[in-house]
Amino acid sequence: PDVVQNYPNRFPDGRPAKSTSIGIKNAEGRYIAALCLNLDVSVLSPVALTLANLVATDSGHGEAPLETLRDRHARELRRAVEEFSAERGAPPRSLSRTDKKALVQQLNRDGYFESRDAARTIADLLGVSRATVYNYAKPPSDP
Repeated sequence: PDVVQNYPNRFPDGRPAKSTSIGIKNAEGRYIAALCLNLDVSVLSPVALTLANLVATDSGHGEAPLETLRDRHARELRRAVEEFSAERGAPPRSLSRTDKKALVQQLNRDGYFESRDAARTIADLLGVSRATVYNYAKPPSDP
């Protein structure tokens, strides 16, 4: 097709994107290029999650409990960051320093740092350096 629109995509750092590609043809009708538009929807993820939580209902029909032994891959790490951000009503990069530190410490306690490249993923999501993530992960020192 000449136009492929609104398909899910991801930026190299893992942020979700909504993409549209438009084929460009020459005078003979052959495709010679494509105009690709990518919308960063990561800033909307906390809003979408907040709305989903707002309209969700608990069926209470004896459903099986959710699995708690989860694989700590990047998608689940991203989801944990988005949930934390949604609870505070801000995109991950807009969280305060205090909230970012609390989030990183919680992720550390929850075992996310056992996953390869977790610090890099967290740094990218929060818009901070990897060194900052490791500093935030340190437990508070006792007085």
